[in-house]
Amino acid sequence: MKLSIVYDTRSGNTAHMAEYIIEGMRQVEGVEARAFDLDAVDEQYVRESAALIVGTPTYNGTFTARLKGWLESAPSKLKLAGKLGGAYATAAYIHGGGDVAIQATLMHMLVAGMLIYSSGAAFGAPVIHFGPVAIAPDLDSFSELFRTYGRRMAQQAVALG
Repeated sequence: MKLSIVYDTRSGNTAHMAEYIIEGMRQVEGVEARAFDLDAVDEQYVRESAALIVGTPTYNGTFTARLKGWLESAPSKLKLAGKLGGAYATAAYIHGGGDVAIQATLMHMLVAGMLIYSSGAAFGAPVIHFGPVAIAPDLDSFSELFRTYGRRMAQQAVALG
């Protein structure tokens, strides 16, 4: 089963965290996972994917304008309706809007007809209500959270079959 991550990144932080999500996804048997920068999306792979996770850096308390544009154009050409969807963010400040950036991304996914999932509190700690946020400069301290998120998203994608 194919799973995709598409992210925008300026400093490399959001790309870095995508790799931890991929590691978690690959812990689930039968899963093939790939991550793509917004400038190099393999559209065929995303179309064939059962799930899409979108990552964004946080600027001005929300997601990037480039990602917003992509989210507005991608749904029809990538056949996103019905796919499992989730989001994550990176931020420079703990109260810098990472959760708001995730919510804005998820709203676009809902409008596209995607099935939104985060695992919430269903599996206990770590509780991931909307999606994980990594705070710079110590991104690697969030590695296990992002691996867990990737694993849970992959497990849900497999369960939905």
